[in-house]
Amino acid sequence: MPELQLLRPDHAPAVLAFERENRAYFAASIPDRGDDYFARFDERHRALLAEQEAGICYFHVLVGASGEVLGRVNLVDVANGGADLGYRIAERAAGRGLATSAVREVCELAATVYGLTTLRAAARVDNAASRTVLARTGFTVTGETRLSGHPGLTFLRPLEDFAVRRRQTPG
Repeated sequence: MPELQLLRPDHAPAVLAFERENRAYFAASIPDRGDDYFARFDERHRALLAEQEAGICYFHVLVGASGEVLGRVNLVDVANGGADLGYRIAERAAGRGLATSAVREVCELAATVYGLTTLRAAARVDNAASRTVLARTGFTVTGETRLSGHPGLTFLRPLEDFAVRRRQTPG
């Protein structure tokens, strides 16, 4: 089973390979990162690590047995007990429940390690797979939005059930 890991400097080559290999696949349902992302990847990776160190964001990679990145699950714009959730799974790993399990794990980390109380997310209406992951992991629809010119939905996930579980765990 793949392991969820907090982003580190040594993940850079595998993350870049993951993004390159899946660029067209991702662009079908979320905005493309653009050529500049790839041209300036090392600089961008360092900037993400600095944001993570500052507690502004938490970036996670889903790492397979051979060290390859199979997915990313990120918490961005951490403030006032909340954050925005974003995730992407490699095309070759899609449909195996990896996104659902990784999002569940990040929800638990958000509550028990990062001290968050609420997560927000958004998905295009035509992205049934992403909407299913959000529903399976306890997110509820809160409204409508536009994502890169496409109709989308906004979601919210209170995290108090993880906080209750943490208080009940003998320690």
